[in-house]
Amino acid sequence: MSGFSADWLDLRAPADAAARDAGLLAEVSRLAPRRILDLGCGTGAMLATLRPHLAPGSSWVLVDGDAGLLEEAAFRGAALRIQDPGLNVTCLHRNLVEDPLPLTEALPDLVTATALFDLVSAPWLGRFLDALAARRLPLYAALSYDGVMRWEPTHPKDDAIMAGFNRHQQTEKGFGGPALGPLAPGVMQRGLEARGYRVLTAGSPWRVGPEQAAMIAALIDGIALAAQEEGSVADWQAWQTARHTATRLCVIGHTDLLALPG
Repeated sequence: MSGFSADWLDLRAPADAAARDAGLLAEVSRLAPRRILDLGCGTGAMLATLRPHLAPGSSWVLVDGDAGLLEEAAFRGAALRIQDPGLNVTCLHRNLVEDPLPLTEALPDLVTATALFDLVSAPWLGRFLDALAARRLPLYAALSYDGVMRWEPTHPKDDAIMAGFNRHQQTEKGFGGPALGPLAPGVMQRGLEARGYRVLTAGSPWRVGPEQAAMIAALIDGIALAAQEEGSVADWQAWQTARHTATRLCVIGHTDLLALPG
């Protein structure tokens, strides 16, 4: 379940690629996984990002509840086989709300997800972690929002907008209860450690400058809309107008996580 358009996923892809922590990517590479299960795959960004760090001929199961995004992921996966003829990509249309860890006959060597766990509820995460830990599968979870945003130049409403946005991020996102939002990285780490995992984390903030003007504009409008819907921030429109007029840099905090079974 992604809940995002292909246009937005493509718009954010350069920021995602630049933000992912290189040290954790190297740790994933050292695991040398051959079979990867990618949850909420969208258009296949994790496949495109991680495949070059793995040995040729890896096997991927891409899971999403959006059939259109899954079709695009299959198309892009097929294109990658030009560079890696042994690459195997299977697409699985599955509702993650009902089935947090959909497994095929061959267990994966690694479970991955991008920008997923800040959308899920605490009960859903508990069921997912229980299923993961029962099979002692490692997890690489990239780009979970951590609740921090910074703008240059600053604006008097920045803190109020951030607080309103963060409250909005903890409303229902379709996973059976309030979303974890910016609490997700900490809740995940504690839950995994309680289940016997060794957890490595690293910051992976977006740094979006004027060379990505379309993404900055989309972020401003999306954050302003969330603040409006949350309802507690006065003058959010003034903030939105000022941000469109003068924004040199937007930093949105994220956390990457690699969990290894003990």
